[in-house]
Amino acid sequence: MILTVTTTPYEGQKPGTSGLRKKVPIFQQPNYAENFIQSIFDALEGFAGQTLVIGGDGRYYNAQVIQIALRMAAANGFGRVMVGQNGLLSTPAASHLIRKYRAFGGIILSASHNPGGPDGDFGIKYNAGNGGPAPEKLTDAIFARTKVIRSYRITNTPDVDLSRLGETKIGNMTVEVVDPVADYAELMQTLFDFDAIRDLIRSGFTMKFDAMGAITGPYAHSILEGILGFPAGTVMNGTPLPDFGGHHPDPNLVHAKDLVDIVMPPGGPDFGAASDGDGDRNLIIGRGMYVTPSDSLAILAANAPLTPGYAQGLLGIARSMPTSAAADRVAEKLGIPAYETPTGWKFFGNLLDAGKATMCGEESFGTGSSHVREKDGLWAVLMWLNILARRRQSVAEIVHAHWREYGRNYYSRHDYEEVDAEAANGLMQALREKLPALVGQHGIVMADDFAYDDPVDGSRTVAQGIRLIFEDGSRIVYRLSGTGTAGATLRVYIERYEPDASRQDIETQAALGPLITLSRQIAEIEQRTGRAEPSVIT
Repeated sequence: MILTVTTTPYEGQKPGTSGLRKKVPIFQQPNYAENFIQSIFDALEGFAGQTLVIGGDGRYYNAQVIQIALRMAAANGFGRVMVGQNGLLSTPAASHLIRKYRAFGGIILSASHNPGGPDGDFGIKYNAGNGGPAPEKLTDAIFARTKVIRSYRITNTPDVDLSRLGETKIGNMTVEVVDPVADYAELMQTLFDFDAIRDLIRSGFTMKFDAMGAITGPYAHSILEGILGFPAGTVMNGTPLPDFGGHHPDPNLVHAKDLVDIVMPPGGPDFGAASDGDGDRNLIIGRGMYVTPSDSLAILAANAPLTPGYAQGLLGIARSMPTSAAADRVAEKLGIPAYETPTGWKFFGNLLDAGKATMCGEESFGTGSSHVREKDGLWAVLMWLNILARRRQSVAEIVHAHWREYGRNYYSRHDYEEVDAEAANGLMQALREKLPALVGQHGIVMADDFAYDDPVDGSRTVAQGIRLIFEDGSRIVYRLSGTGTAGATLRVYIERYEPDASRQDIETQAALGPLITLSRQIAEIEQRTGRAEPSVIT
């Protein structure tokens, strides 16, 4: 039943911050997925007879690779696999299953917020036994193995029927097809006051949730419309589709425009939210009010004691370096540590596991806490609902009250997508070379290439983004993203702190105007990339 298949290595199977992501046609090459999955198993030790969690976001090619992964897990000696019904499992739900059932780890098939379909993106990543993304030591070992792999192991068994709940066998390995929503929904009810949210709904509160044709549709239908009792139709685009129904499942103001157009105008619903391809990101808006991810993290942290799961307070708050410093101001007032880490959720895992932080967030629409080891889109939505239920104020009122108390961090991210990789790397190298000369110019008091010393394991991570910090606390940050599949994405982050409540209602791009101009001049963006304007502004 177990076959050993000869293969040859593929170049470029290096996992990024969230696994290996490539275009679907690349993954469809003979043995491409098999090579990477076998390299994962070859980099692991001690999993014989153990449990593996497998699931994906339902994107194109998900069904085929899940069957491959199941047969390879059996051939490599796993004793049990838990797989979501129809192969579906959100990334945070997969993290929860790994933790709840003490699985050895998990394989998640997703390219997150990237587009799907035959010409879209696909991805494979491994999550460790803590439920979080594989640490760099492991992803380095996986990549090293991909460069020398000569064979993989797989059974010659037929496909497993993933539409039926229950257990079946592949050789000696048990395959358990599980409800992808049930355990996650149970966890959410331990963290949040569902009765208070139901009272809010009965008072006439309305919301709209856009699942963007992706994985959170079944979760939102079950939890929002089913358990909580929002009316049918609250969830839009709620059926996971291989091409996400043509949507780009990235919950920002550009790609979630349909939701924004419904919620933002006068007379719209009280609250709007969206999640992405694999369910780990979130967009939060209220009638007439967009909440930036950085502000959302700060507001959730400041109001955490209003929710049952966080009634005892927070141990600490962690944010990625490009994320605004809004959460730092909350941590300072609460008297708890604030941590600034590189981008990539795996860096939060050590802090969460060590009990140094309870809540974490990234400016790229990701927020989460110690309940799992991934960011979690629907968790953030439910926490907002719990806070709205307890405070009985609008989203706009809560945001403005927060700004009055803590000050406002005007903040925006400018993305230059699919830039020529050589040009993008040249731009970053030129910036690094001019860092010493920038100090003292334009009010810049510090200019560096961010490096992180992990307070838990002592590891050092370098070259994580260029920071220009000004004497008034303003920042410009430059990073190349590791989550795209074509060219390079240059991300430029611009931030200005405003403590004066009378100056906290300026339009964001206007408030940041001088810094935006300066950010383009210093990096010579147009000259080096040919781009006069960013592709996306959030």
